[in-house]
Amino acid sequence: MQAITRKLGHQSLKHHSPAISSFKSLYPLSDDHYYGYLTPRYASNLATGGAGPLIRKGTGGRSSVSGIVATVFGATGFLGRYVVQQLAKMGSQVLVPFRGSEDSPRHLKLMGDLGQIVPMKYNPRDENSVKAVMAKANVVINLIGRDYETRNYSFDEVNLHMAEQLAMIAKEHGGIMRFIQVSSLGASPASSSRLLRAKAAGEEAVTRELPEATIMRPAVMIGTEDRILNPWAFFAKKYGFLPLIGGGSTKIQPVFVADVASAIVSSLKDNGTSMGKIYELGGPDIYTMHDLAELMFDMIREWPRYVNVPFPIAKAIASPREFLLNKVPTPMPVPTIFNLDAIKAFATDNIVSKDALTFEDLGLAPHKVKGYPVEFLIQYRKGGPNYGSTVSEKMSPESYP
Repeated sequence: MQAITRKLGHQSLKHHSPAISSFKSLYPLSDDHYYGYLTPRYASNLATGGAGPLIRKGTGGRSSVSGIVATVFGATGFLGRYVVQQLAKMGSQVLVPFRGSEDSPRHLKLMGDLGQIVPMKYNPRDENSVKAVMAKANVVINLIGRDYETRNYSFDEVNLHMAEQLAMIAKEHGGIMRFIQVSSLGASPASSSRLLRAKAAGEEAVTRELPEATIMRPAVMIGTEDRILNPWAFFAKKYGFLPLIGGGSTKIQPVFVADVASAIVSSLKDNGTSMGKIYELGGPDIYTMHDLAELMFDMIREWPRYVNVPFPIAKAIASPREFLLNKVPTPMPVPTIFNLDAIKAFATDNIVSKDALTFEDLGLAPHKVKGYPVEFLIQYRKGGPNYGSTVSEKMSPESYP
């Protein structure tokens, strides 16, 4: 009986039933091109603009159906958890590719209704694995990035080649309505930072495959799991001072991480106006590194003490890790304050360009950094809940996707 059932099932797949025909009438898949069981699908269906709103009408809560099925690469990282939360909050289904422990995406499942957050283990170097996690999606968001190199992953592989691979697979898929590439503010082929050069190359690779892709360039992001104020506060509490690289004169435009997530989700709600555009996402205020450090000291209630470290000396302190990275058989420690590539990046001001598209063009107003976005630093006050813990204890390895 089971053999007969299987045989009939295969026949029904070969000869489309009325049920399948009616399904196709509701969700057109461009005439017998399936991405999966029968025939690979190569013709891109990415809209060229003015595609109409992707969000369906409804109550808009977690238990509603927004119409979005988003694969969020890098969802287990810093920005990823905020993007997943905002997508799930409006009733989207979120596919979460992860490559680490089964516990890595566990905290994300609480953000959506039952079955809305779907963790999927994958291998970013296996094309078939990437296709599998993207097969059911109509939106792809690429948050993959890393601000330091390891023996296994270089800047180019993480920020360029993986982005290019996702864009190529999305183009072949044919059912991806939106592709969002998250880059970095200051990305340029002429940058002294290898990371920013790789980010710029990643943007070029994505737009070459998908000219309608949306590029987001966030500034330095501030939030509970951030990689700037947390290392500073830990260092200041442990050693009683903070190394101020280059005298702290570099200007930056820090942005609250939840605002960046809001910008990404907002771009999915428009009528296609954000497609093919680049947005630079900076906060409302410009700080010098010294000003931001003063804000950090004020929040942790410590007297500000600095040691000025000129750029050449800071680079000399950070260089041994980069030199030994591929020469020793053991993993190297994760760089925090003395990250050679970050030192090179912060040698020049990193603020939003004068004529760039910003939060305002997405109908958003970013939060000021001073206030709620930095209140997480209260934990570093003496007697706080995490006083004395290390940065590595606060931030799991999966925070670095």
